[in-house]
Amino acid sequence: MPTIVGVSFRPVTKVYYFDPARFLDLRPGEYVVVDTARGREVGCVSLPPGDMPASEVSGGLKQVVRRATAWDMVERELYRQREAEALTRARQQATEHRLPIKVVRTEYNFDGGRLVIYFTADKRVDFRALVRDLARVFRCRIEMRQIGVRDQAKFLDGVGKCGRRLCCSSWLREFAPVSIKMAKSQNLPLNPTEISGVCGRLLCCLSYENDLYEEARAELPKVGSTILSKQGVGKVRKLNPLQRTMFVQMEDESLVEVTVDDILENRGKEQSRTCGTCGGCSVKRKATSTGHASDALDDEDVRELEMLT
Repeated sequence: MPTIVGVSFRPVTKVYYFDPARFLDLRPGEYVVVDTARGREVGCVSLPPGDMPASEVSGGLKQVVRRATAWDMVERELYRQREAEALTRARQQATEHRLPIKVVRTEYNFDGGRLVIYFTADKRVDFRALVRDLARVFRCRIEMRQIGVRDQAKFLDGVGKCGRRLCCSSWLREFAPVSIKMAKSQNLPLNPTEISGVCGRLLCCLSYENDLYEEARAELPKVGSTILSKQGVGKVRKLNPLQRTMFVQMEDESLVEVTVDDILENRGKEQSRTCGTCGGCSVKRKATSTGHASDALDDEDVRELEMLT
């Protein structure tokens, strides 16, 4: 089991693992010098030295070179201050070359030998001429790196619709997959303006409570299924997972809120009755024969079939 130390190179960014070598007394908040694929860098210790399963460590670990000295920190800050000027110059050069890109951020490495330029673009762009001119201007190696809209929002920072600073800029180190299914599971309105962030993508916070909702929904019958409760027989129309309740349409067409504890029997989704002229029966039989039964049809299909009976 290898011993690792977690190091990050910018605030609220991914944590990379290194071999602490002889520096087993490192503490979070200390700065160290390490060798990376982008050259020598100064990073901040995020995770103290500790053992980690080999399955969670990809590839060989590079060793920590040394603790950062006062001069290392001065040099690091010097190049950080130059990044604002580099951003302005890079944007000017991109405009002069008439390239359809938006330069979002620039980053120097520790010794100033490499300048990474982050940009967004709607399509592939030939920026070789731009790189040559930038190399002459900054007298260092230039690396152009295209990013997506979520990374752009993380770099630029901002305020979300909740009124707080963006999660990706304040504490979220890595983006997690987010799907529209998460919004459906939480009974949120499927309005793009309501469930999208400033980046135009689905809100990252949709994933924060998704596991909790999935566990809660597992205890409840599916929408469209028929249940027998203390209030009588009815069909489930809406779920409230966190409250462990559901709205049930009774045989007299009234809506009643029922708790999980009130359910006496879950009869599942009933077979739809059709006259045989619409193909509904054959569709239902085909779904059943393939092992998907009524789950092969979503709630919209079930309601449409019921309207035909």
